[in-house]
Amino acid sequence: MKRFNSILIANRGEIACRIIRTAKQLGYRTIAVYSAADSGAPHVQLADEALHIGPGPVAESYLLPERILEAAAQSGAQAIHPGYGFLSENAAFAKAVEGAGLVFIGPSAEAIEVMGNKAESKRRMIAAGVPCVPGYEGRDQSDESLLLEGAKIPLPLMVKAAAGGGGRGMRLINEQGDLSNGIKLARAEAESAFGSGELILEQAIIQPRHVEIQVFADSFGNTVHLGERDCSVQRRHQKVIEEAPCPIMTPELREQMGQSAINAAKSVNYRGAGTVEFLLDSRGEFYFLEMNTRLQVEHPVTELITGLDLVALQIAVAQGEPLGLEQADIQFEGHAIEVRLYTEDPSHDFLPASGPVELWQPATGVGVRIDSGICSGQDISPFYDPMVAKVIGYGPTREVARLRLIAALRETVLFGTPNNMSFLIQCLEKQQFIDGFATTAFIAEEFSETDLDNPLPRFADAAVAAVLELRLEHNRLFQRALGVSENLKDWASASPLVSRKQYQFDDLVHDFSVSPQGNGRYAVTGMDTGESRTLVVTLADMKDTSADLLVDGRGLRATFISPKKGQLYCSIEGRSAFYKDQIILDGLVDEAVGGGRVIAPMHGLLLDVLVAPGDKVVRGQVLAVLEAMKMHYEIVAEIDGSVTEVSAVIGGQVATDDLLIEIAAPEDPET
Repeated sequence: MKRFNSILIANRGEIACRIIRTAKQLGYRTIAVYSAADSGAPHVQLADEALHIGPGPVAESYLLPERILEAAAQSGAQAIHPGYGFLSENAAFAKAVEGAGLVFIGPSAEAIEVMGNKAESKRRMIAAGVPCVPGYEGRDQSDESLLLEGAKIPLPLMVKAAAGGGGRGMRLINEQGDLSNGIKLARAEAESAFGSGELILEQAIIQPRHVEIQVFADSFGNTVHLGERDCSVQRRHQKVIEEAPCPIMTPELREQMGQSAINAAKSVNYRGAGTVEFLLDSRGEFYFLEMNTRLQVEHPVTELITGLDLVALQIAVAQGEPLGLEQADIQFEGHAIEVRLYTEDPSHDFLPASGPVELWQPATGVGVRIDSGICSGQDISPFYDPMVAKVIGYGPTREVARLRLIAALRETVLFGTPNNMSFLIQCLEKQQFIDGFATTAFIAEEFSETDLDNPLPRFADAAVAAVLELRLEHNRLFQRALGVSENLKDWASASPLVSRKQYQFDDLVHDFSVSPQGNGRYAVTGMDTGESRTLVVTLADMKDTSADLLVDGRGLRATFISPKKGQLYCSIEGRSAFYKDQIILDGLVDEAVGGGRVIAPMHGLLLDVLVAPGDKVVRGQVLAVLEAMKMHYEIVAEIDGSVTEVSAVIGGQVATDDLLIEIAAPEDPET
């Protein structure tokens, strides 16, 4: 190996920030790369040097090896760390890095190539005696062959992109008649995300745990495992919660799975950090799923229970140093749980969301670690994965880790773009999770559609928002009114000023009369579950984005920001909402959509439009296919009717709420 003193990080977001921090602590010069969409991102500011590599779309920036290598040459970087995603498991890129005389901080190109293909890696694991899921991993990739082989596999079965990962290019098939369309969608998504449409078929293991083993190897033949992580809580086959150790792990099972993972790594002469993923069924049988030849998103939980810095180990091994660890040296202490904070809407099938970051305020505290790649004032781009941060709780026991994590989530604030913060808290508070029994079926089993609905603001929370909004209005007025004492802001010669505030959330309306009582006290009156109710809200202290209040004598803290007049984001004890004052806005509400107006749910690329004017459609029929945030989404009709207009164009970029298609409902023959 070649010694180096500078590292280019070929990635973005939280993982780029995380790698930069360790590299700088070790004394290395760090170089970031960024797209036009990331010019104000934290990783750009954190690195010693940053170079622009192209426009926002990944295919024009982060996925172009030549741009990364040009940046390395321009900056004088001697090594490249790929992070995860993007080019991290691209064998050709690893080979090109070494061909340019640079050090690739990762495994060999040969190992990446073998393990990066689910079909080839499965064939290799079968030969190595590692337990594998029954299925088809053959080289004949015709639709006819896949349909024929799929008919031999007991339902349900999984269609998977051979070159895939992160839940992309995957479809669960419950009915044989759905296999053809599942193959089509999985192949299209795989070609778009990974540049390869090769697929494998596997019998779906019902309600398994997703348990993975962290392995580490050096160039001298030393290979160890660093224990397991349970990653069973998932949506759309993407992980949401990870923890270490696995709640049901036994020393005997850990030894068996650990040895299988080591055997898998040794079969390809592995070097560096890698993760061997398994499905663990209710009988204690485990099956090889795949090997990720990179650092995993969830690596912090392993770091916390082992006390090791995996990025530092990666750099040392890439320098040609021996691992310096034997299996007996690996000790586990405590428990760690990580949740992934996504900008997405759980109430709409976890639809990814892009938009502004009005305020980002991560929690702090004992046993809390937050890895993030965002900052206040930034925009969440539609071009990248919607995961923006990882919140981790650590403690001497699983329960302490869980409680610390919940407290951290309630303290953490992300305003401006829909996110899954409340959903994560719900997950951690479910009894099945508390008991350690969550499987990959956890979300489907534990959450109904109603459970996933966005929680409506409580009466008291909305009352606090009304007081804060009123105080902010007064502050703006008195900042402009020179010479007027702030003590007079709530005073009138006849009687105390009474203000009206009205907020609407679906069918719920909070309509308040707010009356100042002096000394920061406000009487807030409105209807609560059909009855008139008055709360006394006392504003004890108010800073730029936080306030200490008493609500009928109970103390609480609110975090808030007002991006525009009449708009207020407010979070109280982890309950966040966006309040729009309908009185200030003259009663204007958002234009209703849905029904016959089919709009784009997010910014993206239209891959297919399946209807034309005059076509008859039925509710649930697929009208178009949209690619956004690395996923393919089918846009369906919400009503029966006839297509009257098609604004959507195949290959065109659309923005959130753009009108795509209009459908006229059939006329009622009785009218």
